[in-house]
Amino acid sequence: MRNGWLDAQQGILRERNWFTGRGSPMNRESERLTPMARRQGLVIQKLDDEVLVYDLERHRAHCLNLAAAAIWEQCDGQTSVPEMVQRLRAAIDPAVDEAFVMHGLGQLSKRRLLQQRVARGADLSRREALRRFGVAAAIGLPVVASILAPTAAEAVTCAGSGGSCGGPGLPCCAGCACIGGVCMGTCLP
Repeated sequence: MRNGWLDAQQGILRERNWFTGRGSPMNRESERLTPMARRQGLVIQKLDDEVLVYDLERHRAHCLNLAAAAIWEQCDGQTSVPEMVQRLRAAIDPAVDEAFVMHGLGQLSKRRLLQQRVARGADLSRREALRRFGVAAAIGLPVVASILAPTAAEAVTCAGSGGSCGGPGLPCCAGCACIGGVCMGTCLP
């Protein structure tokens, strides 16, 4: 006896290329994909259960959770997605599948942490991920959280002695006074 609801769900997954059965578009594409992690222009700090990455070119800070960090570590330009799946099953969870890895690669690609872009559609929205993997499994999904970090010049909040002040300029730091558009005195940053 066939389950109509299950058939409908599998049809939706096929339409959206989430179905990773033999011969599906995602499967063929991922078999050839050997992503390479971007390392240049990044400051990388490994912590116990996450990796912090600061992109010096884009001034963005990224926090990779355990799953995203594990996927990123596998991106050596030699390892295919099916090989990543096998390694990650042994390392973090036997339930890891191709869609899980592609979701992580999509997250990394979107943040430009891979040398090449991963095909659009590899990354799922939160709603789609919950639908695809379930609420309990979504807790362990690869996640890359990012924030825009100001450059050193943008982080300055006051002008020091001799600095421009008034109008569009910065206010003078404590201990200085703005005289004729120039900060005068002994400024304390």
